[in-house]
Amino acid sequence: MNRFSDRLYRSAQEIWTKSHNHPFLTELREGTLDPERFIYYLKQDYVYLIDYAKMFAIGSMKARDLDTMGKFAELLHSTLNVEMELHRQYAARFGISREELEQTRPSPTTVAYTKYLLDTASQGPLSEAVAALLPCMWSYREIGAAYMRVPGALEHPLYREWILMYGSEEFGALADWCVGLLDRLAEGLPEQELAQLEERFLVASRLEYMFWDMAYRLEEWPV
Repeated sequence: MNRFSDRLYRSAQEIWTKSHNHPFLTELREGTLDPERFIYYLKQDYVYLIDYAKMFAIGSMKARDLDTMGKFAELLHSTLNVEMELHRQYAARFGISREELEQTRPSPTTVAYTKYLLDTASQGPLSEAVAALLPCMWSYREIGAAYMRVPGALEHPLYREWILMYGSEEFGALADWCVGLLDRLAEGLPEQELAQLEERFLVASRLEYMFWDMAYRLEEWPV
């Protein structure tokens, strides 16, 4: 059986491969990533996750059944109270308070990414919102699961928890649910609408690459 998610996965492979081979991630896996780059990432990802969590709130609002509403509520809770808590714990190691995290000025790439997500979710149907939010969750799940199998990757005192978070069965189950939801939402849609969902997915995948690259470069506003 051909699933729409298989089509998306094939379409995004070149982008995802480039992301997964980015120095930010390869150095994180090897434990050689400069902590300054990781701190920058933590702060930008924290403000990104605030808007990303809103995607799940919008999903719950647009859902047409209670089970889907409840699952989006679970994703909202997980993002706000598990994923972001990991960021807060990491930041505390570097003397960065929760208030400082929340006052982080979003970089140009962070602004572009979150605006794209929220515009898609607010203006389009639930299927487009899921297609746009999925690359982040799905690719993080792939990265975490892969790094769990890399000898020595879990020995680094700083990056161990990050890998354990995204390589966990709990995070994987949430990602699998989102993939399955998009497959269900795509059933029976005409090719024109499927192509639109694919475009949403690919743009978000490109923005994922740009986010890793932004963190590695310590991107700042030009003026």
